[in-house]
Amino acid sequence: MKSPKMGLIATAVVVALVAVVAMWFLRGGEKLTPVEPGKETAEALKDPALIAKGQYLTTVGDCAACHTAQGGVRFAGGRVVGTPFGDIPAPNLTPDKATGLGNWSFAEFYRALHSGVGKQGEFLYPAFSYTSYTKVTRDDALAIFAYLQSLAPVAQEARPLGLAFPYNVRNSLKAWRALYFKEGEYQPDNSKSPAWNRGAYLVQGLGHCNECHIARDSFGGMRSDQPLSGGQIPMQNWYAPDLSTQANGGLDGWTTKDIVDLLKTGQSAKGTAFGPMAEVVAQSTQHMTDDDLQAIATYLQSLPARPLVEAPKSPLDVSTMIKQGANVYAERCADCHGKDGNGVAGVYPPLNGNASVNEPTGINAIRVVLLGGFAPATAGNARPYSMPPFAQQLNDADVAAVVTYIRQAWGNKSPHVMERDVIKYRHTPVD
Repeated sequence: MKSPKMGLIATAVVVALVAVVAMWFLRGGEKLTPVEPGKETAEALKDPALIAKGQYLTTVGDCAACHTAQGGVRFAGGRVVGTPFGDIPAPNLTPDKATGLGNWSFAEFYRALHSGVGKQGEFLYPAFSYTSYTKVTRDDALAIFAYLQSLAPVAQEARPLGLAFPYNVRNSLKAWRALYFKEGEYQPDNSKSPAWNRGAYLVQGLGHCNECHIARDSFGGMRSDQPLSGGQIPMQNWYAPDLSTQANGGLDGWTTKDIVDLLKTGQSAKGTAFGPMAEVVAQSTQHMTDDDLQAIATYLQSLPARPLVEAPKSPLDVSTMIKQGANVYAERCADCHGKDGNGVAGVYPPLNGNASVNEPTGINAIRVVLLGGFAPATAGNARPYSMPPFAQQLNDADVAAVVTYIRQAWGNKSPHVMERDVIKYRHTPVD
């Protein structure tokens, strides 16, 4: 039985959607990109060089992460993408004619990637990141299509859509698209270097970095005024940090080498990839060329400085908590991360100035203390050191205390966390 509060929320959502749909009609609606016959022949799609390029680009886009079920055939779908609005199954990308892309033309594929419109003209849910993929060039899209068409077909039906009303009404996406989607390929900035433009194209397009590294509103829309400024990843209970390397940015002080090292090996002098980012490094970025990694670093280092946000002063006296946390740290953490919080280069990541420690919510540090930290195994770091979980050794008060301590020790000046935060994430399923 639904609570009155849930009923009010649902009513508010419906009213808001109706209002936005009305606005959409008053503006004249959305002009969809038509499916135009292309010159791409079946023979052209078999070009080995084109297929190899497409394989690289699907790796850059980390397409397999969503389109492969655990233990399933790569790209055959079967995985369900959880959203705050319900579950959305990722489709089969193999060329099976009944359940995959076997009967798709390139024009239809390009329209899906570029415009977020399916084979039958239906709006696609933005769990498929067409909000970023729209920037992918037609030539790159053709290479991706050629690679996917070269795969062995796998028959695997898509799971049913798990969305409740009004989110299961695809036409309601007209309102969402009017607010949050701007169609268009990436346009190079001629005032910038080729490396900057390549990095911007990868980050904004196939890399779809903004899909995680930005805050979202109650409708799942992303802020357009400050991209890559950090945000909590929906349904995953991790915080993707701000990616600016300038003053007050999440990566303040990171060098090109720091960024490249993290993306290539999963570890740098400034920190280590844990959680969802570890999967991205393992499946995608470690396989990118050095030139592309350098280009990404060039672009990220051009992001603007962020405004200084002072940590709110707590009405609570947390001095006792910090003393307790210091004792826990000395007993459990200092041997690896050092009394000064600077870690051991190439082995244990620093906590002092660590973007994941200092993110606004404290989620990342809480989860790592509870569940452990597991860096990705990469060609450049085949046997990474991992951090053991402390969920069984530390109670909620100890975890809150030690996380608060490391977020306020040394040069860190982040808000404290509470026992209720620890309780919440202790009992949250691991994604």
